[in-house]
This record gives sequence, C-alpha cells and structure tokens, in this order.
Amino acid sequence: MRAHEAGALHGDIGNRGPAWLRTPDDVNALVPALWPRNVTRGADGALAVAGLGVRDLAAEFGTPVYVLDEDDLRSRCRDFRAAFPTEDVYYAGKAFLCRAVVRMIAEEGLHLDVCTGGELATALAAGMPPERIGFHGNNKSVRELARALDAGVGRIILDSFTEIDRLTALARERGVRPRVLIRVTVGVEAHTHEFIATAHEDQKFGFSLAGGAAAAAAFKVLDEGVLELRGLHSHIGSQIFDASGFEVSARRVLALQAQIRDERGVELPELDLGGGFGIAYTTQDDPATPQALANRLRKIVDSECAAERLAVPRLSIEPGRAIVGPAVFTLYEVGTVKDLDGIRTYVSVDGGMSDNIRTALYDASYSATLASRASTAEPLLARVVGKHCESGDIVVKDEFLPADVQPGDLVAVPGTGAYCRSMASNYNHVPRPPVVAVRDGQARLIVRRETEEDLLALDVG
Repeated sequence: MRAHEAGALHGDIGNRGPAWLRTPDDVNALVPALWPRNVTRGADGALAVAGLGVRDLAAEFGTPVYVLDEDDLRSRCRDFRAAFPTEDVYYAGKAFLCRAVVRMIAEEGLHLDVCTGGELATALAAGMPPERIGFHGNNKSVRELARALDAGVGRIILDSFTEIDRLTALARERGVRPRVLIRVTVGVEAHTHEFIATAHEDQKFGFSLAGGAAAAAAFKVLDEGVLELRGLHSHIGSQIFDASGFEVSARRVLALQAQIRDERGVELPELDLGGGFGIAYTTQDDPATPQALANRLRKIVDSECAAERLAVPRLSIEPGRAIVGPAVFTLYEVGTVKDLDGIRTYVSVDGGMSDNIRTALYDASYSATLASRASTAEPLLARVVGKHCESGDIVVKDEFLPADVQPGDLVAVPGTGAYCRSMASNYNHVPRPPVVAVRDGQARLIVRRETEEDLLALDVG
C-alpha cells in the first residue's frame, strides 16, 4: 500500500508526527532537531554517533539499547549554565539517573534534584556534593528525611504539613537547621497531558495557594524557627512550550512572597520556577532554547518583583528532559513485519513498552528511522510496536519507513533519554536494556543489561 493511499485510508491518525511534515519520499532523511548532535548517516545509509556505527554498537551491546551521546548531554548542560549564569540550574534526576550521568552534570557545574531515597543514594554514591542536591517528593519518609539531613543536602522542598512536622522533629534531634522551600500549587493548568500537569488544584503535590495552605505552611515554618525557609517553589508540569504558564505561576508565587513579607517581615531570598521545558519528539514540536527561556523567565520575575516592590530573589530552575531527552536514542532490531492490507503495517521490534512506556501511558508521539542501511524503496506508513502481550504496546504510532523494511533491520527512535529508562519495567519478564555512552569514537557501558539471572535472583519463592 502506498503512503499516500495510507493517508487517505487512516482517518484515525491523530498525531502524525514528522512523517506528514517532510517529503514522505525521503525516508532516509534525518531531522537534526530530533537527534543527538553527533548522529550522522553514512554513505551506506547506516547511522553513526560520535564516529561509531550503530551496527557495531548493536553487535557489541545487543538490542534494544539506549545510546547516549555524551558530548550532546554535556553541551546541553553548558547551554543552560551559560543561559543562567547567576541562577542555580538543578538537573531533574527523575528524567534519567545513574552514577555516570550524575558525574557528568556535576562536572558541568549543575546542581541535582532527587525525589526518592534511591535517587539520593545514587547521587551520593556518584560523589555529588550534597550541598548541591535538592530533595523533592510528596511523601518523603522519616528514614529518607533523616538520610538527607545526615548527608547535608543543600535544600529540601516541603510538600505537606506532615512533612514539616517530620523534618522539624528530625532537625531538633540533630541540632541542625536545614534549608527548605515550600512547594506551592498555584492553580495553573499547563498545556500538557493530564498526568504530567502538576500545578492545578486537584493533584497530590504541594500546598494550595488559593486555599491558603501555602501561606499557612510558610508561617508555620517561620514561626517555629527550626527550619530555614529560603523561598517558594512552583512546578506547573512537563513538556511545556508556552511561557504563559510560567508568567501566571511567577505572579502568584511572588504575590505570596509579598504577603509573607507584609505579615512576617521576612523577604525570602530564593524562588524556584521548576522545570518542564519541552523537547522535540516530532517536527511538530518547537522547543525554546535555554537562552530564550532565561530571557523570558528573567523578564517575568523582574516585572512581578517590581510590581510587588520585592527584591529580585535568586532564581533556580529544574531542567531534566531538556538536557537528557534529546541526547539519547533507542536502537531496536526488527523481528517481524505484518502488513494488514487496507489497514496498516506493523513493524515489531525487540523491545516495547517495557523500555518506553510513554506512548501507552501519555499517548506520546515519537519518530523513527531505518538505522542500519539506506533504502530506495517507496515509503510505507508503519506502526512500530513492541513484543509484549498488550495491544497498547506501541513505540511509534505512525511513521514512514521504507517499504522493504524487514527482519534483522535496525530501527532507531530519538528523544528517548528522558523517562524511558527511568520508567522501564520487567513486564512479561523482559530484562531492561543497557545504557551505552558514546564519545570521541569510544563506547562505554554505564548501565548494564539486565539478565534472566537478575530476574530469577529476586524470585526467592
């Protein structure tokens, strides 16, 4: 079935991704915005990253495999540092965290945001200076808070009255005065998926601004005097391209800053506007540069501080996806190709929802390309699917691939650095893939592939 015929038949295709926005006949084309900066296509049509061909990577490390372009990740860290030279940039570790990545972001001068005891343990094991760690989370346990205090983390973002009581008791016991921020739910609904919008009122994070809980939390911390309240925190969601949400959020949070000043005589010195900066998964996405983000956020904060007659606080942000997301692609091997005449073609690969749950969970869109060779075959509208026993096991909903795609071919999916490995599972007892960092023609394993022995080692019955 020809691509143009496929387009006429499939009225159910809602997000068509890059295939419909470029010349469909050029199935070998790479859109630079979607790929790590060091990815090229050679004369034989095979992809290479930092001088290493994907066929060699697949032969050495197997498939599926997450391939991280280390220079790309580091350059994105430097872009944020250059754009925010007087602010604090916290890498949001939930996007993807391992010891090697912790060391990379530390060497590039970033701070690190963690949200569980496991992420904190990884950060400390990698040698991240604890004073450059921020600790998030809506349900931090007593044990996790105690470990954070004992390690000397730089700040803790408070998320509930229960947590204020827990941390206050622990701090009194230890005779320490940890720095804290209050997470404020500002009532802003970012233009994103319902499950990753985090600032509307009906959700689990933070203290409600409209209901008065945020002010009450700040007053409680100040009045008890055990914790050092440094500022307020707001995070409105993820995969955001529109700055209007940050403008509303900053206005509301700084109004609370002014209320705290007026009622307690304290002008808080810090403000964290969170992260959630979007990246390009398809050519329909147009993310802002770090410098454009910096210019916009500074203008917003300066304007609102002037309106409230506040000194401009030290600003911090928390990019995660925007740093690691574009730096990684996933490499798969095709196992079967099934053409349902008049409906669609399914290209099945050797991974799926166990290594990328985002398509099934968030209806996320991705791109894909034939990675192991060039092709002169006509384009075929295909759906790239996984090997799991689930009809929703979709990797890429709709993409043009060459009509001669066949078992044994390698397919690469860009933009998989954020949340794919972090949210990976062992569904159907499939071991999780490795992560390989590539730089200057050298590849190194930074997270090894799980094995069946690993799975059985946990099964103690």
